[in-house]
Amino acid sequence: MARTRTRFRRYNGGDPLAPPVDIAEALDAIGESVMAGSSPERAMNEFLRRGGRKQTGLDDLARKVAERRRELLRRHNLDGTLNQVRQLLDHALVEEGKQLVRDAALDDDERAFAQMRLESLPASTAAAVSELSDYSWQSPQARADYDTIKDLLGRELLDQRFKGMKQAMENATDEDRAAINEMLTDLNELLEKHRRGEDTPQDFADFMDTHGDFFPENPKNVDELVDSLAQRSAAAQRMLNSMSPEQREELMQLSAQAFGTPQLMQSLAQLDSTLQMMRPGENWRGSERFDGQAELGLGDGTGVLQDVADLDELTEQLSQAYRGARMDDVDLDALARQLGDEAVVAAHTLRELEKALRESGTLRRDSSGQLKLTPKAMRQLGTVLLRDIAKRTSGRAGQRDLRQAGAAGESSGASRAWEFGDTEPWDIPRTLLNGVLRRVSEGTGGEAGRLIAVDDIEVAETEARTQAVVALLVDTSFSMELDGRWVPMKRTALALHTLIRQRFRDDHLQLIGFGRLAEVMDIEQLTALDAVWAKGTNLHHALLLANRHFRRHPTAQPVLLIVTDGEPTSHLEPDGTVSFSYPPHPVTIAHTLRELDNSGRLGAQTTFFRLGSDPGLARFVDSMARRVSGRVVAPDLDDLGAAVVRSYLGSRSSDPTFDTGSGYGGWFGGRGFWVDDEGSRR
Repeated sequence: MARTRTRFRRYNGGDPLAPPVDIAEALDAIGESVMAGSSPERAMNEFLRRGGRKQTGLDDLARKVAERRRELLRRHNLDGTLNQVRQLLDHALVEEGKQLVRDAALDDDERAFAQMRLESLPASTAAAVSELSDYSWQSPQARADYDTIKDLLGRELLDQRFKGMKQAMENATDEDRAAINEMLTDLNELLEKHRRGEDTPQDFADFMDTHGDFFPENPKNVDELVDSLAQRSAAAQRMLNSMSPEQREELMQLSAQAFGTPQLMQSLAQLDSTLQMMRPGENWRGSERFDGQAELGLGDGTGVLQDVADLDELTEQLSQAYRGARMDDVDLDALARQLGDEAVVAAHTLRELEKALRESGTLRRDSSGQLKLTPKAMRQLGTVLLRDIAKRTSGRAGQRDLRQAGAAGESSGASRAWEFGDTEPWDIPRTLLNGVLRRVSEGTGGEAGRLIAVDDIEVAETEARTQAVVALLVDTSFSMELDGRWVPMKRTALALHTLIRQRFRDDHLQLIGFGRLAEVMDIEQLTALDAVWAKGTNLHHALLLANRHFRRHPTAQPVLLIVTDGEPTSHLEPDGTVSFSYPPHPVTIAHTLRELDNSGRLGAQTTFFRLGSDPGLARFVDSMARRVSGRVVAPDLDDLGAAVVRSYLGSRSSDPTFDTGSGYGGWFGGRGFWVDDEGSRR
């Protein structure tokens, strides 16, 4: 009856109790890279390589793999078996010489002949071992040493092809050696039949039933068996290639004495030849340079060469530089063998992170097959930016007293004393508390006092909700990229877009980029926009598009937000052509100012966000702002997003006392009510 074997493998599923991977940091980094001009695919791969604040990246794992490879080669050399044979032979010759001297029963002629033969042995260890194959040893210890040489060579040669055989065949009997020879004969026959396509599954089953104990890895079929044997055999060949020609020649001569017969070497040579024909893709020609002091035998040396091959494959897998690379390609079993369980946990986390990014709806492929950020990803990135803005501004809140309410009002979270004519809802908890405090202070607690007096009443404040039509004009000229303003500009647009889409859905936002020409863009297009070298800053065209947007929503309050780092240097001619001039031509200035005046006539509340400290630009922008009673803000790049959001929120308020100077008004209130702690809309 066939034996049943159980196959155990390392668990690769990670910690089953670990929380799901958090993609927030990865998504933020990917979004930053995309806005800087990288593709989402490249940005994701870059994050996986770099890792996160608490996450080991692929580059760190690859560095450890390279260090492990260097350590193996620096620590070891390949002289182990040859030196061991040489030491055993020297000891045998010394013991035999002693025995020849003290053995009085030995015939003088026989003694003299034996001594002469020993003294005339070749200098080569391999040649000397071969020369002594028919020598009649007089010393039992010398005979044991010589037999150990033959046994050692046989075990080392087997260990080269079958891992662990050196230890398994220690103190082997003649029956054990016969079983080895029988297994090799049957194995060569099976592989030859498989190579010709004549084998059957039953042939493999019969072979494993008879010789399965020699294969603890328990292959499922002939192909798995061939793969395992070919990898080990190729490593053995690379070890030979790594030896000097003298070492290689000596080893080949010694191999013929393995187990005292050339049969083993012949069987292994046939096996190697068959494996090379069946698996030509293995590395049969490679070699390595070993510079260490620790000596390796044939089997251990082959094992180290297999480790080196594992490390080379891991290096390629971790590089993810080939077409169609995925984290699933990383061999976690090999990683565990070479670097340990910590590295496996790191790689598994990266694998789950990549899977989560691809399957969470944050990345998708467009019609051309390119990976793109989805609207869901854009919302998540925008929410992160809003949360960052809220943190930046929470300590800088201004004060205002807005007493407007109505059907479109929303509670601000604050309350105030009721006044005649107020229609706001009562703040019940605050009103009752005021009544209790009053009765206690008057000494009229209990039933004698009035439960609520008019002066106790407080009403909930609400913010007036007016509809706005917003045009955000962002400079996309090449100077924005050169001066490091490209990504902050995109982050600003994304933050404002997210705020309006989440909190002020009745408002109408249009994003307009202007370089040599202006263009209306959706948020995905703007965030993925690459900087292009093209002369011109066409604010005139951008204002034309903004005014068209305002006219489409005549009942809404126009809000014009302009982010730029330079004066207008181009404009549209009546026939649609672009006219460029630097320094700015008076005609370009005139066209730009005419459209700015049109924005003012439409009632647009205008804010210029001036980037850079050029005095000429500052004077020009200030004059344009005064022309339409607008404002100029010159924020640091880190505060650009907060400044734009602040201006938008301020322009929506009908309260003329709203602080748009140094503070951020009640919209921020020190709490950032428009974005909660988790970044979700309230």
